[in-house]
Amino acid sequence: MDAKEFCERYAVERKGTNSLKWDALKDRFGDPDLLAAWVADMEFKAPEAVLDALQQRIAHGVFGYSYVPDSFYEAFIKWEKEHHGYTVEKEWIRFSTGVVTALYWFVNAFTKIGDAVILLTPVYYPFHNAVKDNGRKLVTCELVNENGNYHIDFDAFEKSIIDNDVKLFIQCSPHNPVGRVWTEKELKTILSICKKHDVLVVSDEIHQDLVMEGHQHIPSAIVGGGAFAHNLITVTAPSKTFNLAGLLTSQIIIENDQLRTQFDNYVKTVNQTEVNILGLTAAEAAYRHGQQWLDGLLSVIEHNYNHVKRHLNEQAPNILISPLEGTYLIWLDLRNVIDANQTKEFIQDRCRIAVDFGEWFGEESKGFIRLNMATEPRFVELAVENILSNLEDFAVVGKSSE
Repeated sequence: MDAKEFCERYAVERKGTNSLKWDALKDRFGDPDLLAAWVADMEFKAPEAVLDALQQRIAHGVFGYSYVPDSFYEAFIKWEKEHHGYTVEKEWIRFSTGVVTALYWFVNAFTKIGDAVILLTPVYYPFHNAVKDNGRKLVTCELVNENGNYHIDFDAFEKSIIDNDVKLFIQCSPHNPVGRVWTEKELKTILSICKKHDVLVVSDEIHQDLVMEGHQHIPSAIVGGGAFAHNLITVTAPSKTFNLAGLLTSQIIIENDQLRTQFDNYVKTVNQTEVNILGLTAAEAAYRHGQQWLDGLLSVIEHNYNHVKRHLNEQAPNILISPLEGTYLIWLDLRNVIDANQTKEFIQDRCRIAVDFGEWFGEESKGFIRLNMATEPRFVELAVENILSNLEDFAVVGKSSE
């Protein structure tokens, strides 16, 4: 299914549906009339199989206490094996209402107040919050940015661990917002450093299925033939892949028996909620029957990304676009065309776009923005048009005011 057909079949109006992305713009950005290009969800209906499964469940009419059926485990385990080469055992799997909730749990279950937790920045801002909100010491190691291409400074990472006695590393793989899909060599190096210094790794792999052609997501748990799996917790979900975030279902994979017991004992103290029957129903249907839908979505993401690249490279080549290897979120460096302190004034006030601003992901990223490509091409085209049409006038005004 190509991008045009996918949009014709699945595009839907989100305004007026209590959408955080569209209907909370006034609360989040102070302006209800912006073009929403920020939070990572989509303007696309879920796969038909998901809707059918939910309708059947709803037709039954009862939404009482439930448990996880074997059929869900079978579907998820098959998906991980066939798509990522990861053989997951049923007993390793736990659940949370979302990846961010799970991160908060991990910080509390496996570290103490005052312990250091390290992140590779810029990185998804709830990672920062999970550390700071729980009274832990936030340690950041900046990714090396070479003209929009990012890589890890392993020496700096190891030094930060040693200097701060780091206990936990929260990894983003694929990486949000810089769009990297880490290679096996990169993963092996960073996991080796963590193992050497007894640093527990939590790997957020929620974007595992959203990888561009020519790249391959490698689960951290299978790196080196599984050599690091016992020092590792993986968390993922169908929410980004199939636009199911509001159904509050994500999976946690813990191979190490001791870590799993420690996690279970902690969760007993903070979570006495049963599973989400509709979330599990939707997730199982997506894992069983969602491949064709996902293929179409990937074609839309690629189409939109190529549109941004083509037009910005031609008409505003000084805007640096990081290569999109994974996720559906592109990372733009505007610092060569506007003053970093004027990013909000330009993007939000002049271009009328709601974005995730770079400084949300790390202090060093002021002047960057993150744009969502999992949407109808018309929205991406409008965002690009607004940036280009305002850029020259804004730059002239800014220069004359200096």
